[in-house]
Amino acid sequence: MTGWQTLLYKEVLRFWKVAFQTVAAPILTALMYLLIFGHVLQDKVKVYGTIDYTSFLVPGLVMMSVLQNAFANSSSSLIQSKITGNLVFVLLTPLSHWSWFIAYVGASLARGVCVGAGVFIVTAWFADLSFAAPLWILVFAVLGAGMLGAMGLIAGLWAEKFDQMAAFQNFIIMPMTFLSGVFYSIHSLPPFWQRVSHFNPFFYMIDGFRYGFFGVSDVSPWLSLGIVGAAMAVVSAITVHLLKIGYKIRG
Repeated sequence: MTGWQTLLYKEVLRFWKVAFQTVAAPILTALMYLLIFGHVLQDKVKVYGTIDYTSFLVPGLVMMSVLQNAFANSSSSLIQSKITGNLVFVLLTPLSHWSWFIAYVGASLARGVCVGAGVFIVTAWFADLSFAAPLWILVFAVLGAGMLGAMGLIAGLWAEKFDQMAAFQNFIIMPMTFLSGVFYSIHSLPPFWQRVSHFNPFFYMIDGFRYGFFGVSDVSPWLSLGIVGAAMAVVSAITVHLLKIGYKIRG
């Protein structure tokens, strides 16, 4: 195996060995969200005129799980390695910054998609879902997981202790996730918050992903694709640069 493949294998094995915590637990959390919100709002909310609320909620929960777990995988791996000191064993290898990027983001993509698939399998029993445009589902899942994996690397490089990582998660990732339309259509918001939502790239990830199921969305899927693709390119460029200069990992 080449260097990046070995590192990728190691990172995938890292989360898979504790799959009950890294895969099963997020699936259970998403199921609880569905049971609670679906039970309370099922008969009170119709989205896009004809879609019942539970069906609308399932794709949002799937994508939310993909994003959160992709971020958690790369960020937790890097910060744990920095704090325990075993990162030095990776630094001693002749791996390039591109190898680091591909391995860590690839493992994040694997975990995000794995959890997302599990959430879909468990929650799809409760909803009437269709696949209007399956390719859009795949594209936004891959782009979203890749972007959050790269953001996790940025957070892991920047943070020097778990408190800083928790702050990054709680003050950046979680608000952007919950204000992205997972639980609602942005057309149900006041005009000011609708405008604010349009500056959140997470909104376009979830809206484009949801389009793949229903064929309708709050904005054009092509607009969502352009914004998510641009955001992915910017975040990836920043991540690769930080890895290249060894930001906070090389003396």
